[in-house]
Amino acid sequence: MFDTLSDRLAATFKNLRGKGRLSEADIDATAREIRIALLEADVALPVVRAFIKQIKERALGVEVSQALNPAQQVIKIVNEELITVLGGETRRLRFAKQPPTVIMLAGLQGSGKTTLAGKLGHWLKGQGHTPLLVACDLQRPNAVNQLSVVAERAGVGVYAPEPGNGVGDPVKVAQDSIDHAKTKQYDIVIVDTAGRLGIDAELMQQAADIRDAVSPDEILFVVDAMIGQDAVNTAEAFRDGVGFDGVVLSKLDGDARGGAALSVAQVTGRQIMFASNGEKLDDFDAFHPDRMASRILGMGDVLTLIEKAEQTFSREEAERVASKLASSKGKDFTLDDFLSQMEQVRKMGSLSKLIGMLPGMAQMKDQIQNVDEREIDRTAAIIKSMTPGERNDPTIVNGSRRARIARGSGVEVGAVKNLIERFFEARKMMSKVAQGGGLPGMPGIPGMGGGPGRQRKKQKPAKGKQRSGNPMKRKQQEQEAALRREQAGAFGAGDDQQGAQTFELPDEFKKFTE
Repeated sequence: MFDTLSDRLAATFKNLRGKGRLSEADIDATAREIRIALLEADVALPVVRAFIKQIKERALGVEVSQALNPAQQVIKIVNEELITVLGGETRRLRFAKQPPTVIMLAGLQGSGKTTLAGKLGHWLKGQGHTPLLVACDLQRPNAVNQLSVVAERAGVGVYAPEPGNGVGDPVKVAQDSIDHAKTKQYDIVIVDTAGRLGIDAELMQQAADIRDAVSPDEILFVVDAMIGQDAVNTAEAFRDGVGFDGVVLSKLDGDARGGAALSVAQVTGRQIMFASNGEKLDDFDAFHPDRMASRILGMGDVLTLIEKAEQTFSREEAERVASKLASSKGKDFTLDDFLSQMEQVRKMGSLSKLIGMLPGMAQMKDQIQNVDEREIDRTAAIIKSMTPGERNDPTIVNGSRRARIARGSGVEVGAVKNLIERFFEARKMMSKVAQGGGLPGMPGIPGMGGGPGRQRKKQKPAKGKQRSGNPMKRKQQEQEAALRREQAGAFGAGDDQQGAQTFELPDEFKKFTE
């Protein structure tokens, strides 16, 4: 969503690099470019004005003029101000002292509340809670059925006593759901309300009645990140009419300009708490302003990547694989282990999204978008078409075996050969890292034990000690060397060849050696 904004900001900062000192004209030009980039991203005008004012004040101060690298300092200022616009610190859910904790969802029609209710329930279940989804959207056709299906997919409970489609009292359903949650020992109740417009007085009153009936601990306003400034206007109207405690951004994976996401926290004074960036239940997480600012500025999001890895990979499995890679130059690491690691990576989410979280990947947007997500499926098909012996020792895969594997997996023979070659390269690299040698061509990691990760070059023999390729000349060299050793031994030099070369025998003793 923020690709266009990221590209514009990157081009702006590129013009600053290489300048030892920034003049007031440089800062004005940079502020102008940032202003245009934000306005083109559909950020609210009051937010843009306040943002640019802060950047200019800080950039013109001592902070930049005394900096060793003014361009990097300006980027740092923009990053910090962007974090402030996005809400500052991460806002966590407030839980009730006595369960159940009641969370009420509200928002525009079509903003994705029902789907988001399932994602939130699935996320809370992963946090160790037992959530219950409550169907209080009795206006939209099939809204109750949709919530039931979403709850089943998420593996959480659902309370839907009314059929909906205009039938039933949503306020009574909300009230009864609290008693049902206490009876069935659900510790969180997520109330899905009907979509509404800010000017719809009847539905706004219904939302206020549900709020008064269940006294929610959190009221979350769901904002469609793709609809721009209208989302901000509706959020203000709902804040004044019913009130809410936090914002949830849905459809953050869209290709719209994303100005609403950058504006809503600043305009409404309510922080963004969650963000949904895909259609799957796992495409949902807590919103971190600092990480989002880092993504917008093209600096990646390593912390989120690490958290996803920790949630997916078990410590025991990681230790088992590490021990295999560290022993016998990684030869114990088989294609079965290779396939297991790839399947674990797939559980972390889309490959393109994972790669996009790495620092420096902003310059490779086109390549990331063209990542073939089905490559893991093809690789799995090839490996599963092998016999156990071939998986344990791929070196035995000859031409006839490759042809059989290719037929079994539905690929070309060359694909089987390429996979095995990539496997050996990956195993060699991972084994080197596991043993502390560092990656090829990269300096070693301090404290990891392998030094620079390269073998020491053999010292060339000193000139004068080289053996000739001519047999007659080589024999003469050997005789001269033997003579020097005898001379050195006579005067206690032992095997010190350097001493034998520099020692000169007195004339009166030379006749004994002739």
